[in-house]
Amino acid sequence: MVSIILASHGKFAEGLLQSAQMIFGEQDQIETVTFMPEEGPEDLKAKLETAISSFSSDAEILFLVDLWGGTPFNQANILFEEMSERAAIVSGMNLPILLEALGTRMGMEKAHEVATHIRGQEQSGIRVRPDELTPEIEAGVISETSGRAQLEPGTVIGDGQIKYVLARVDTRLLHGQVATGWVKSVNPTRIIVVSDKVANDEMRKTLIKQAAPPGIRANVIPIAKLAEINEDPRFGGTRALLLFETPQDVLEAINQGVDIDEVNLGSMAHTKGKVMINNSVSVDDDDVKTIMELKDKGVKFDVRKVPADSAQNLERLLKKQNLI
Repeated sequence: MVSIILASHGKFAEGLLQSAQMIFGEQDQIETVTFMPEEGPEDLKAKLETAISSFSSDAEILFLVDLWGGTPFNQANILFEEMSERAAIVSGMNLPILLEALGTRMGMEKAHEVATHIRGQEQSGIRVRPDELTPEIEAGVISETSGRAQLEPGTVIGDGQIKYVLARVDTRLLHGQVATGWVKSVNPTRIIVVSDKVANDEMRKTLIKQAAPPGIRANVIPIAKLAEINEDPRFGGTRALLLFETPQDVLEAINQGVDIDEVNLGSMAHTKGKVMINNSVSVDDDDVKTIMELKDKGVKFDVRKVPADSAQNLERLLKKQNLI
């Protein structure tokens, strides 16, 4: 895995890492270096050298710096010259760039590869409203996955089967941890929010569609529509990330014939009458009953907020609170 050093004027790097870990989970092989007002270039260089020494001697290192030509860049550049074959520098550091780096380094082994990818995605985190201010090229990318419903009924795409790369229960539905962390992890071509309630709320539907990451279409549909799509061969080849508000909606979808064999319990908000079984999942008696019904149907559970978290054992969590 490529190691990362964040270097900035002031404490920007530290705050950026904290924000990224809220979305992507705790990270290894990453260091922050701050250049403070009372310090000089040599002080910063020493900090960078300490950060480099925290990694293995042959580590691939990506420097993310705030400003091209600034002191963090200049000092990183001096050290880069000594290790250019296994290092790269990207300036203009921001949260989308850092998240892109964290996701990309999961599948790439070279700092040069990660930097090249980031350079190609540099505008992916820049979106504006009103929509007409968005460049046409971005709108085109987003619409590439939207034409399947225009195909003649009975048309078979690929093997004719939609693939569910993640089925997640999350009270907040589509938000940063999903749009960045899970999208990078499971690589869907479409995000589908499945909820009878939300499908009838035009405001929430609009906000969810706007929260979709660039290049991935988001839809909000009722449960019966998902059951219909599940049998529609025109959606063959689609890699779908399903988002449910409740385990009850998951159970109903399965009862209507949707092929879900594993459910990620990511976030179930705490409300009156619910018991917290970890720091992000709260359940009541009906939730527990539903979870056990899903288990009886052969559904497996993955309890974690973000891909970087360690999965927790659901039955153990429920037993600890004397819920089963």
